[in-house]
Amino acid sequence: MTEQKSTQASGSVVIPMAIIAGLFFIFGFVTWLNGALIPFLQTICDLSAFEAMLVASAFYAAYTFMALPMAYIIERTGYKNGMAVGLFITAVGALIFIPAAYGRDFSIFLLAQFVVGSGLTILQTASNPYVVKLGPPESAAVRICIMGLLNKGAGVVAPIVFSALVLSGITGVSEAELAVLSEAARDIKLNELAGQLVNPYIGMAIVLAVLGAAMIFAPIPDIEDEVLDGQEDGDIRLSGVFQFPHLVLGALALFFYVGVEVIAGDAIGLLGKQAGLDGSVASMLTSFTMIFMVIGYVVGVVAIPRFISQQAALMMSAILGVIFTACVMTGSLQSTAMSSATLSLFGMPEIPNAVYFVALLGFANAMCWPAIWPLSLQGLGKYTSKGAALLIMGIAGGAVLPPIYGHFADTGDGQLAYAVSIPAYLYILFYAVKGHKITRWGAKSEKAAPEQV
Repeated sequence: MTEQKSTQASGSVVIPMAIIAGLFFIFGFVTWLNGALIPFLQTICDLSAFEAMLVASAFYAAYTFMALPMAYIIERTGYKNGMAVGLFITAVGALIFIPAAYGRDFSIFLLAQFVVGSGLTILQTASNPYVVKLGPPESAAVRICIMGLLNKGAGVVAPIVFSALVLSGITGVSEAELAVLSEAARDIKLNELAGQLVNPYIGMAIVLAVLGAAMIFAPIPDIEDEVLDGQEDGDIRLSGVFQFPHLVLGALALFFYVGVEVIAGDAIGLLGKQAGLDGSVASMLTSFTMIFMVIGYVVGVVAIPRFISQQAALMMSAILGVIFTACVMTGSLQSTAMSSATLSLFGMPEIPNAVYFVALLGFANAMCWPAIWPLSLQGLGKYTSKGAALLIMGIAGGAVLPPIYGHFADTGDGQLAYAVSIPAYLYILFYAVKGHKITRWGAKSEKAAPEQV
């Protein structure tokens, strides 16, 4: 009888998980378009590295400013309808790209990015705790890894699709070719290039709107936060989550993680341009980072919790992050030996060793998100949804750290500017070793329950 119930429960999870997996692919695709957009907009809007990284900042700033409003929307509408609202908002953001492209107006591009980020905020706020709660806590990282495979798999596809739809048929747009044109001819060429954005974003808006309508009727049950012993049911205010140090410290860990993830995924194209790579190759370099992230997620699915705990995976990710960052800073921008021996075997373009190590940061980063979420949400009970909103606000790291990188890239060396990632990885290492065990402010670290880590 117990076995039959277990089988039924397992079957009841399959459809919701499949639908949520589709959402992870969608917001992965939209998110990692930024890696292709940044060098593209740098060209058509004539931006510095700092200005180009504001494209990421506008996107990720939405997670800070809109996390609480979106959490309240979810409370009013429920998880399923909240996800539908998120898809509609993202569709509106995609439509704003159209006037931005026609006018080559950078400020409107930033507005479009903020609106798209706002839509994804509600999707993230709803979907991540949903995945955590759809099964036992000790395997939560595995479920998030599976979602991550689709999310980062979309990240592999997005820059390639962008290059195929936007850059195909356009010639004479390299930095060197544009530099020799007259101002009028250059303006015509850049207008032509910007116009290539219109049809793909119209198509994206239509797809998102249709999916939003479909989500309203999707067979997804709403989940409720559990009221644990010692907690009273009733009004749950955001201020209540600050009684959980491991949650607050986890939000800061997510802040630093998202910052270094965006630098690795979105700024790799800028380093590629510094190394002299063609613009079409630079625009698809995010795919290289995503490939290694996918490999990292596969390792996580296989290894957690069978061979290593969520906490150990996070610790190893932070250590690899420090090592690979040091290799980025010291690696060659001329030699392509590493990619020649690996990626070129699969028909992929050769890239300099330093750029290759940026891509390897994708592998180092892979386990951070899946491990930080369950470690941060453990023991929150009725505060879980508000705790998820606080964690989503931590995504603001993607708005803060990339422009800092851009500033140092403009004023110094884009390769050495990756040093801004090292303090972030060191904090993530602290959270993996100690921070997630701190359960009371002012108290000594307490060992978390074995099944939670």
